[in-house]
Amino acid sequence: MSRFLAELQNGRLIARTCRSCKRILFPPRMFCEVCFRPTDEWTYIQDTGTIETFSISYLDTDAKRIPDPILVGVVSLDGASPKMGMMHYFGDMTKDEIRIGMRVKAVWKPWEERRGSVLDIRHFGPLRKDAK
Repeated sequence: MSRFLAELQNGRLIARTCRSCKRILFPPRMFCEVCFRPTDEWTYIQDTGTIETFSISYLDTDAKRIPDPILVGVVSLDGASPKMGMMHYFGDMTKDEIRIGMRVKAVWKPWEERRGSVLDIRHFGPLRKDAK
């Protein structure tokens, strides 16, 4: 897990590969939950993906009502096996713009603010056609 967090601090996503069933697991885990074999390889994946599901919340993390909603959901990341994803915040879009199937890209915190945490990704924003 420490390598996963170190890579996050460096602005990279890394997964584990199961040699038995060839699945690429993200977030990384030590054992494949399908074939029950240990995972043994690290694999870099992209910081782009597809929104699988989302929620529009008018409550903050302290359960206090807020005027502008927080958008959270699951992103299936490019390079990982299908339906492998992470739950995170969405930004740079409104509750009326967000859609299941929408392509998104990680928006990373500036280097000096990163701490080796999933929160080093500020949020996932729309993948614009001119983005690389």
